[in-house]
Amino acid sequence: MTDTAKILSTTLEQNSQNTSNKPLLGVNVDHVATLRQARGVSYPSPLVAALLCEKAGADGITIHLREDRRHIQDADVYEMAGQLATRMNLEMAATTEMLAIACEVKPYWVCLVPEKRAELTTEGGLDVAGQLDLLKDYVSKLQTAGIKVSLFIDPENKQIEAAVTCGADAIELHTGSYAEAGLAGDVDKVSVELERIKNAVIIAKKMDSKLLVNAGHGLTRDNVNAIAQIDGIYELNIGHALIADALFVGMEQAVIMMKTAMHE
Repeated sequence: MTDTAKILSTTLEQNSQNTSNKPLLGVNVDHVATLRQARGVSYPSPLVAALLCEKAGADGITIHLREDRRHIQDADVYEMAGQLATRMNLEMAATTEMLAIACEVKPYWVCLVPEKRAELTTEGGLDVAGQLDLLKDYVSKLQTAGIKVSLFIDPENKQIEAAVTCGADAIELHTGSYAEAGLAGDVDKVSVELERIKNAVIIAKKMDSKLLVNAGHGLTRDNVNAIAQIDGIYELNIGHALIADALFVGMEQAVIMMKTAMHE
């Protein structure tokens, strides 16, 4: 490793540390690319959006390179890898193609997610328990390349246990059911799902005290605070709602507003 690479690695390591009791904010800029791809032009730029997010206090940038390339493109991944000041969290499916890209780009984090071509957005967590051998080997290959690995899972005991068995550095708990219950106005289900997430964090920490526990999916300024107050949550990854806010207040202000909603 060159001196420059060592300095960059050390800086990223320092930037990744959460020394407060408050969750970090990772911003997903996929939907900036969605707008770009709708017209097949070169703008708006996900990289410019990411840099504005960092300037406003985002702790990391998440992008999902989907197999169908519906929003983020390969060029976006390579471009951001060289210019982000915080760290890249590359969401991807556990495929041979994506493994090769990740090992070449070497993002700070890779988050393995399930992926269906027809879905509008990720519909649920990765079934780690159902493909344990495959994912254990896949995680190992990424870690050998110097990449930290997170697994996007539902807040279920068997999936948490399987993630620990895989040797993952982190899990990201799927908060979709919690968010959907809120949108439906189902107060009772919101309470149930919130407790489910809280219990998942406790169980994960009991199984592996070094495991980082993140959360995300469907989080908005209206529902994020209850998740952000859960003891043991390391980072929240938020995209769609924050990008929607940015349409009206600008990218930097949208980040500031989300962090305020998280920590008020």
